[in-house]
Amino acid sequence: MIILALDLGTTTGWALSARDGCVSGGSENFRPQRFEGGGMRYLRFKRWLTEIKQCANGIDWVVFEEVRRHAGVDAAHAYGGFMAHLTAWCEHHQIPYQGVPVGTIKKHATGKGNAGKAEMIAAAKARGFDPVDDNHADALALLDWAFAHGGAR
Repeated sequence: MIILALDLGTTTGWALSARDGCVSGGSENFRPQRFEGGGMRYLRFKRWLTEIKQCANGIDWVVFEEVRRHAGVDAAHAYGGFMAHLTAWCEHHQIPYQGVPVGTIKKHATGKGNAGKAEMIAAAKARGFDPVDDNHADALALLDWAFAHGGAR
């Protein structure tokens, strides 16, 4: 099963399981570029999703970090935009998707529902990964959660 796990945001963490069990991932920056309109980040995000799908030869399930509380208005607006475009993209491509609450992911990875960034990175390293940042670490934890909840390795 090919699973794409996403920590949505301006810097989106991602982890992808291939059919052979290999895991790839990292972080992708969707910060608005100079002279870009506000919607361009979402068009780049959708194009990136399509590239991931093509490189993986399909995606069977998308899981994403479901954030219910944001530190600020800008973060909330950006997250809502990414989530809207992700879910519409999944619907268009007939790919099942599921949001997973942040606390659930953190508890799965560390045993604490309020684990910090350093703890999430340490948990990813303990599972044999070398995350590029906390966004990637969150995506790796989410992918591990997906395997534990129905995603076949």
